[in-house]
Amino acid sequence: MPNVHINPPGVSQPTGYTHVVRADGARTVYISGQVAVNASGELVGANNLAAQANQVFENLRVCLLSVGAGFQDVVKLTTYVVNFKPEDRALVAAARQKHLPANDPPASTLVGVQSLARPDLMIEIEAIAVLS
Repeated sequence: MPNVHINPPGVSQPTGYTHVVRADGARTVYISGQVAVNASGELVGANNLAAQANQVFENLRVCLLSVGAGFQDVVKLTTYVVNFKPEDRALVAAARQKHLPANDPPASTLVGVQSLARPDLMIEIEAIAVLS
């Protein structure tokens, strides 16, 4: 069964995410937080949040493909941004829009953090996908 995306009355109209995603699939996939490191182990986009976000979504795409999934199967994303400022949201949203379904985006959380595993990393995103 496909995932069901719900934005119930009584909460604000979301922009770029869905308040509730009901997943009725048979397999759940958990993808570890992805960072802006390419397949060769090199940092992509030093000091550039937009470039790092794009690499993170590329890494997520590869991880999803490895289990026969795509972004349409993602039910939840958690995004961590180092020293988050309100203007950073637009940079992250631009990368999201290139990959996520426009009509039924996943449930999402964006968290500002002090640091990540390495000092040159600016963003990390983890995902949960459900496949039928």
